[in-house]
Amino acid sequence: MLTGFKILHKDGNARVGKLKTLHGVIKTPNFNPVGTLGSVKALGPRELKEIGVQIVLANTYHLMLRPGVDLIEKLGGLHKFMSWDRPIMTDSGGFQVFSLGVAMEHGNSKVLKRNKEKPEDFKKKLKLNKRNALNTTSRPRLNKITEEGVIFQSHLDGSKHTLTPERSIEIQRKLGADLIVAFDDHESSKHTKDEILKSIELTERWGLRSLEEFNKPLRIENQEFPSKDFKSKNNKQIMYGVVHGGTYKDLRVRSARFTDENFDAIAIGGIYGDKQKLRQVIGWVTTEVSEDKPRHLLGIGEVEDLFNGIEQGIDFFDCVAPTRRARFGSLYISPKNGGQTDNNFTISIRQSRFVADKKPIDPGCGCCTCLNFSRAYLRHLSMSSEILYHQLATHHNVYFITNLVTNIRKAITDKEFLKLKNEYIK
Repeated sequence: MLTGFKILHKDGNARVGKLKTLHGVIKTPNFNPVGTLGSVKALGPRELKEIGVQIVLANTYHLMLRPGVDLIEKLGGLHKFMSWDRPIMTDSGGFQVFSLGVAMEHGNSKVLKRNKEKPEDFKKKLKLNKRNALNTTSRPRLNKITEEGVIFQSHLDGSKHTLTPERSIEIQRKLGADLIVAFDDHESSKHTKDEILKSIELTERWGLRSLEEFNKPLRIENQEFPSKDFKSKNNKQIMYGVVHGGTYKDLRVRSARFTDENFDAIAIGGIYGDKQKLRQVIGWVTTEVSEDKPRHLLGIGEVEDLFNGIEQGIDFFDCVAPTRRARFGSLYISPKNGGQTDNNFTISIRQSRFVADKKPIDPGCGCCTCLNFSRAYLRHLSMSSEILYHQLATHHNVYFITNLVTNIRKAITDKEFLKLKNEYIK
């Protein structure tokens, strides 16, 4: 049993806890901003700390391709490389190599860059389907899945690489992340039930291989670790197993039980479908896993999703929504200032109605953007493609979500979670 996680308060199934890591204690529930390449877009470590961010999520797939794990290791590990002394989580790379395979064939890859796509066209796609926004056209796959692992072509230069459970865990351990993820296969929303079952069986075998690699002594050079040779658990790294199963209850239950039996932390992946289906999937999983293990909902983090997930006992979330929305002019706003569920609690700052609007993005917000700048100024910066716009808008969006989760933690502690939720979700 994982001794570093402790539940402090509960309000229904919603819970407040703390997770002890090598680089600090994380208060839960918690939202992890995504720093794919070792950087949260438009924000530096100082701004993230000022906002109150506790942990960031970096991407194994992207970092292994550029600049390479050996270079990062040589320079002192990911914490030193990005000058971040708080916890870091890395994913397994499983979703990214999935995106180079069946996801490309099915037209829902999130990895590849847009091909000369206009920002306004992308905004329309983002509004229609934020999870499939980057690629909606079917393309030939760039990977091959075998029992051993995945052979894939880099989206950067077409070079061939192999990612196995052992290699994924080796990379994550060398990066020095506090929270890491077992290598998993990722089902497509277009898979049949039998195909999803085969994917789960492969994820289970890969999960056991990930665990075996995780428990091997690992020699780290040129880093200030407690010992040159250590086992992961002695270094306080924590590994998530991933629950899959699509929208089939029996498959989700099977995967949840396997993950709970073998791993110290639970991650829920392969989420697709409408929000009602998401609630069902979370419920199927949380009723099957141990109460005393941290639970992470992978790739989910819009306002409504946060409330619904936390209400069902989810502790961690990560999502690119705050940073991606900021880049395309979509800024968060609270219900009392006009934010509603059907617009994801946002305003589109590029609208002409904000040309001379003296108000901050969200009146009453305590971020430095709202305390110092008007909607009119933000619109001007956005329309002029000024770099400052990205800094100010991203600061606001990340602050908004981080502060919201902080308020949710307080509400759970005070037994007022549902009261706060009702202010947002009517």
